[in-house]
Amino acid sequence: MPLFASPEDVRTRLAETGYLADDAIATTVFLADALGKPLLVEGPAGTGKTELAKAVAASADAGLVRLQCYEGLDEARALYEWNYRKQLLAIQASGEGQEWVETHDEIFSEEFLLPRPLLTAIRRDEPTVLLVDETDKADVEVEGLLLEVLSDFQVTIPELGTIAATRKPFVVLTSNATRELSEALKRRCLFLHVDYPDAEREKAIVLSRVPEVPGQLAEQLVRTVRTLRALELKKSPSIAESIDWARTLVALGLDTLDESTVAQTLGVVLKHASDHIRATKELGLN
Repeated sequence: MPLFASPEDVRTRLAETGYLADDAIATTVFLADALGKPLLVEGPAGTGKTELAKAVAASADAGLVRLQCYEGLDEARALYEWNYRKQLLAIQASGEGQEWVETHDEIFSEEFLLPRPLLTAIRRDEPTVLLVDETDKADVEVEGLLLEVLSDFQVTIPELGTIAATRKPFVVLTSNATRELSEALKRRCLFLHVDYPDAEREKAIVLSRVPEVPGQLAEQLVRTVRTLRALELKKSPSIAESIDWARTLVALGLDTLDESTVAQTLGVVLKHASDHIRATKELGLN
């Protein structure tokens, strides 16, 4: 059963969770749901890719299952593994008189299975959003595992057989494009590039998340953030950091963003010393 009725339905329901989607995002999310295809969301860090998956889950009243990718992630952490300690205890408790075949069947059963995110998402009967976050940080071998799971939405466990999804999860894969993902994986997905929003939409996002901030102050903040992003920084300010900056200014009781305030609160949006030095120089801060 589809989660959304139309792109406009996507936009409206995401907005209710605080996520303001443009036409491209709303349409692509709707199509991914309607076609039952995984959605690959690519773009710079801090542009709301992970938040999109969370917003889809919240707007559809679906459970969120998250697989955080990292270098060295393997099948045992992504798919499933056996509880070896519990199996060993079961073997020791079985006694010498029990045949190995019988013991084997007992210890390789559901009781000893530890499902990880991919298997968990496939086995859920309720509406589910599977978030495979920062896919580009995982090794190439993990892509092969994803291909198998996302092609048929089933997992084969040699000791138990094939477990197929009774209800396909809505799958979101995110990537910061630190490395190129395989063409085979991309072919199975719809693609969405998410960049930093334009000034008007970012202001709307800030005001929706921090409604107590004055409109003029939000406009000054967004303009300053966009100026910072135009610099050659080690890490550009994310949308979440724009929101944090707005909350900071509200907490300080400020209604304008002058040079002194920027200098004093720059640590909210810039997290590297070299970025502070560059921003201080380029913005003429004392």
